[in-house]
Amino acid sequence: MGLFKKKIKQEHKVMLQAERAAGALLPEYHRPTPECPHPDRWRMYDSMTAEAEVLEFLRTLITTIKPALVVETGSFLGVSTLWIAEGLRANGFGKIISCEFDPVVFAKAKEKIAASGLSDWIELRNESSLEMKIDGTIDLFFSDSDMPIREAEVKRFLPQIRPTGLILMHDASSHLKIVRDAAFKMESEGLISAIFLPTPRGLVLAQRREGRA
Repeated sequence: MGLFKKKIKQEHKVMLQAERAAGALLPEYHRPTPECPHPDRWRMYDSMTAEAEVLEFLRTLITTIKPALVVETGSFLGVSTLWIAEGLRANGFGKIISCEFDPVVFAKAKEKIAASGLSDWIELRNESSLEMKIDGTIDLFFSDSDMPIREAEVKRFLPQIRPTGLILMHDASSHLKIVRDAAFKMESEGLISAIFLPTPRGLVLAQRREGRA
């Protein structure tokens, strides 16, 4: 419980830092890794939202694969949620369901989304990814919640993810070992096929093995 409280406090600290930055792009904070030796070439809005270039990649994925249903875990301040929703709006259809467990952070994300003009494309929930229920088939699953539960949440929703759909797991660098190891483990178990994109914080791009043509 103590560790969980510490994590929540860190989220609040980063939330306040992001508010002070007022949307300005900052140099990426992550340390160099063997796969990404120059993180300074990337940019970020804050240390908990995906790198700015990853946000651009997400939006492009949405306009490329045309998903009807996107599920995101770990909304934080809703920045990645909005980039995904921009892609959905460009497509003219689809919905993103995103969850944020912390009620204080959720309230800030809700405000940001309400002011964005993209609310019609977004369903924001204040609940745990391990408890929320999703109806329908998921075309893109973006796992960006508390790192220790990433494996559990991917496994939980795997049966609902379209075999030709995409699974993304953020924070999968060789330094942030827990998510990387979880992806390798699920691959070794024959659940997913994965590639590791060499971004500063690391991004797994995967598909289900079962049912894939």
